[in-house]
Amino acid sequence: MKIAILASEGAPYIKSGGLGDVMEALPSALARIEGNEVVLFLPYYKKIKYNPAIQTELALYCSVSLGWRQQYAGLLRLKGRNDGVQVYFVDNDYYFGGRDGAIYGDLDDSERFAFFSKACLDLMKRMNFIPDVMQCNDWQTAMVPTYLRAMYRDFFPGTRCMFTIHNIEYQGWAHGGFFDDVLGLPWEYRGCMDMHGSVNMMKGAIETADMVTTVSETYSRELMYPYYAHGLDSIISSAAWKLTGITNGIDVNTFNPLTDPALPVNYNAESFVAGKAACKAKLQQEVGLPVKPDTPLMVMVTRLAGHKGLDLLCYIARKLLWEEDCQLLILGTGEKQFEQFFTELAAEFPDRVAAKITFNLGLAARIYAGGDIYLMPSKSEPCGLSQMNAMHYGTVPVVHATGGLKDTVPPCDENGEDGLGFTFQSYNGDDFMAAVKRCLHLYHCNRPAFRALQERDMRQDFSWNVPASRYMDLFHRMLCR
Repeated sequence: MKIAILASEGAPYIKSGGLGDVMEALPSALARIEGNEVVLFLPYYKKIKYNPAIQTELALYCSVSLGWRQQYAGLLRLKGRNDGVQVYFVDNDYYFGGRDGAIYGDLDDSERFAFFSKACLDLMKRMNFIPDVMQCNDWQTAMVPTYLRAMYRDFFPGTRCMFTIHNIEYQGWAHGGFFDDVLGLPWEYRGCMDMHGSVNMMKGAIETADMVTTVSETYSRELMYPYYAHGLDSIISSAAWKLTGITNGIDVNTFNPLTDPALPVNYNAESFVAGKAACKAKLQQEVGLPVKPDTPLMVMVTRLAGHKGLDLLCYIARKLLWEEDCQLLILGTGEKQFEQFFTELAAEFPDRVAAKITFNLGLAARIYAGGDIYLMPSKSEPCGLSQMNAMHYGTVPVVHATGGLKDTVPPCDENGEDGLGFTFQSYNGDDFMAAVKRCLHLYHCNRPAFRALQERDMRQDFSWNVPASRYMDLFHRMLCR
């Protein structure tokens, strides 16, 4: 099967969040399936263009019509990748070449990514590459299914298009005049793009794609409710017949406690008791906490943002530290109020709390390995990767049962049996506190059961093989319609 994947970021070339991780792992997993030809299209950002480690060659170029504009689009072929994925970068200095800093956040982001979407279609047409399936990701490539249906169907008559929502909060809004001035679509598509008099690219993709997916099964159902959908609940509900969820995997080769070079001691599910004990002691030393092997170390590796549930942790932190024998370690950067809170908490409890307000991948891996309990009380979580990373390293999660957290962390009972972690249903501090205390009680009072839970977590298959197989099932279903 010929598969074209389009995204605004993809590791290891450029990444700002979870989408970049998915675009590193999913194409590779699909390419490992016999008979697949996988092509990945990314913008040719300045950070990529001038990175000497990324070697490319010009494949072709063309002119792209964008409203009344005629814009250059170059297609750069990546050299040296050996996993079966052919990566192409779409070049245009005006939109992608002269910008420093973040990938997103420019005032003309809507125009930049409308160009990228249309340029990918023009370049595929120019290179005579007709995929069986196009898979598009988030609002930055949301124009692909609409352009495909409105203007490119003659050249791609049998191509089906899947649109995947990673985060519905960002939808690709533009003013009403954007439809004519930039998009240049036939007038009959105005309705599917219009929302409250403005253009909403994600709405257009939901209505015109052959199939819509999200990054977990529970999140796909949650998006039909106003609380989660950021205004698109009625649009999602009307497309429920073509909506499904596929829970992401993690890179089990990179995040592997048996081979991770960042760890002081490597281990697996057979040797984790001694291995994690050694990693915990080294971690406590590294972050300035007393080395106490029998004191549970609770950890978080997170962006310090409100929707990550940090308000709940702030609410319970002091009471938890007063009432329980435990340590707390936080790694991350973000909103100043949370940075300040955890910095002050660490100063107030220097022997119990460590706050590392920084971004450090090596330390993150050591935290996954050295922690006993992983806290993830997110208000909403489309999929979440940290809880799966933590379990893969044998760290027991305590999570809010929402989105991908609900799908990947079935709840244990008070004896640590049946599930993979501890969960709470209602988003409030008291319920979060109760879940943490259940986990701490198991740790203190039934260590063999806690270790059995750790081993069960480590033996789960969180690889991309299962999600890739589900994507293939959906691709075949689309092609059979």
